[in-house]
Amino acid sequence: MFGAALGDIVGSKYEFSPIKRKDFEFLSYDMDFTDDTIMTVAVLEALAKSDINNEEETKKNLVDSMKKWGEKYPYPTGGYGGMFFRWLNSSSSEPYNSWGNGSAMRVSAAGFLYDTIGETRKAARLSAEVTHNHPEGIKGAEATASAIFLARKGESKEGIKRYITKEFGYDLDRKLSDIRKTYTFDGSCQGTVPESIICFLEGTDTEDTIRNAISLGGDADTMGAIAGSIAEAFWKEDLSPLVYTYLTRDIYSILDSVKIKA
Repeated sequence: MFGAALGDIVGSKYEFSPIKRKDFEFLSYDMDFTDDTIMTVAVLEALAKSDINNEEETKKNLVDSMKKWGEKYPYPTGGYGGMFFRWLNSSSSEPYNSWGNGSAMRVSAAGFLYDTIGETRKAARLSAEVTHNHPEGIKGAEATASAIFLARKGESKEGIKRYITKEFGYDLDRKLSDIRKTYTFDGSCQGTVPESIICFLEGTDTEDTIRNAISLGGDADTMGAIAGSIAEAFWKEDLSPLVYTYLTRDIYSILDSVKIKA
């Protein structure tokens, strides 16, 4: 469960200072975890104690966990998205029809916790619907979690690509070298999730995958988190030593509570 945090931390330096190259310092003192890691932990904590067949209870746990962690870390590096920040600080638990990539950056737990693709997609859908109940927001979460699940289960890159293309309609035939030429910051699921998956498909390991994501010059921390979580599941690398000094004890312990299953 450390791939999302690693991608988030490395990308934190470049979210507002985008770069278009891969030869950057991978970890440095001026990087930090952002809301992406905080909400990844919130979703993990909620799903781990929920029966996803009880959708009402699961959604309540998700809302409660997100608001708890949001209160604990009210002003993270980079800040929260505007609508999500207002939701966090309101008394309302109602979703706001977002198609933003927040639903995808926080969903990785759904890809690691369950034994079937059906359960994985259901958990991803529920985690999105509490805020990002727009069809694109839900699709982005389900696609990301599905890619993680398939990678975890030993599916080939080609098999992952076929499934995501068939089920979600994303165009994964594009090349990063072509995308990079014109790509700019995009906060939507539809404009970041397929690109992040392509970063994994062209990656040689987790570090290279995260470098791919950041080199596009877009929403670097979020794309790093999405791509990094898929890469971790695929290559099954122990990433915890890389992020240990960047994370607070409470966040590290929650992420460390979930091991990559076969």
